[in-house]
Amino acid sequence: MPKPNQKPITYAFIDSQNLYKGVKSQGFELNYSKFRQFLKDKYNVKKAYLFIGYIGGESRRYQKLQEAGFICVFKPTLEIKDKITGKIFVKGNVDAELVLHTMIQIQNFDKAIIVTSDGDFHCLVEYLVAENKLEKLITTHKKYSSLLRGFSEYILPIELIKDKIKKGHSRKL
Repeated sequence: MPKPNQKPITYAFIDSQNLYKGVKSQGFELNYSKFRQFLKDKYNVKKAYLFIGYIGGESRRYQKLQEAGFICVFKPTLEIKDKITGKIFVKGNVDAELVLHTMIQIQNFDKAIIVTSDGDFHCLVEYLVAENKLEKLITTHKKYSSLLRGFSEYILPIELIKDKIKKGHSRKL
């Protein structure tokens, strides 16, 4: 833990697909640079890990995310064909990587911010609370998993900070 009058070292662990789909479902596009700056200014986030499925040909996108201050942790993806529609979609589940990296880094931070609405992270959130290491759980969807409801004192719905992090004209924090 930090010394008195010293800000805690905070790391963020972000489920990128959950974040992307969550803000899209709420009708806005995320400005990743603004989001990273918000995490730094509001919560003193030193490192922000963004767990993302790797898609070939997207190197410019990944470079921009890194330039915005994210540490990208890539997961290989699979192309899956929908049996009914025949449409191909890309699947890159990052849950295990997010939990693993949080636990690898746990001695390096005082507080963690988890960005997801996925109940698969219940055990991680529960552990971080028990260890007094959870700062915030930023939920990305209006309807997040009922498994996360028990952590309501830590939850920050992303729609509450929408104006600070969406694409479009800038607003001061």
